[in-house]
Amino acid sequence: MLTPQERVLNLLSDLRIQPVDFEALYAGKNNLTPLESVELFLAEEQRLRVEKQNLLRRKRAALPAEKTLDAFDFGFQRSVTREQMLRLSDMTWVEQAYNICFLGPPGVGKTHLALALAAHGLDLGYTIAFESLSDLMTVLKTAEISGASKRRLKYLRKAALVVVDEVGFMPLTPAEANLFFGFISAMSEKTSLIITSNKGFDEWADFLGDATITTAILDRLIHHCEIINMTGNSYRLAHHQSITN
Repeated sequence: MLTPQERVLNLLSDLRIQPVDFEALYAGKNNLTPLESVELFLAEEQRLRVEKQNLLRRKRAALPAEKTLDAFDFGFQRSVTREQMLRLSDMTWVEQAYNICFLGPPGVGKTHLALALAAHGLDLGYTIAFESLSDLMTVLKTAEISGASKRRLKYLRKAALVVVDEVGFMPLTPAEANLFFGFISAMSEKTSLIITSNKGFDEWADFLGDATITTAILDRLIHHCEIINMTGNSYRLAHHQSITN
């Protein structure tokens, strides 16, 4: 014969409601009215659902690492300020489909800052996605023949913010440049983008291979955009040298 708790858990399963640890939830709350008991249960159920949604959103975002602004060394990297990044961390620019471009040589912290903003956006409930340009190209080139790529592209198009990392590290073929243009065009004024690139905009034609496509991409990308030019030495290299010395 089932216990009352087992019967309740079965009912929760039938109703597709997450199981609750009743002993922990109601510990020390023996004086609750029936209505207050229901309210407490529903509040816990709501909390569990929000937690589950947050975990699912983080999984789908596919951030390669969790970064924070607090962990960024603004003392070493002086071409961007803490105040500047704190202003961007209010994420109001996402509501307006504005873009951010972090430009600079390898190792200066572009990806760290992009990931920190993305992680903070997830905390605030935004739908975020991360792709290196190489992985994005794979998705775009295989979307018509791969179910996984098709689903990922659909998710990217619905996201509030998409981070595209490592733009410019490898040259694109003419077909890939056209696919990149199509992606940027589809996102324009609908989805915010964070772009990290080791190339200045005047060098983009070199790896895109076509001045006309480059102009068209940049026209859409920087129409509503904050451009952050980062300079200086590689933090990773300097940190490694400080350890080995």
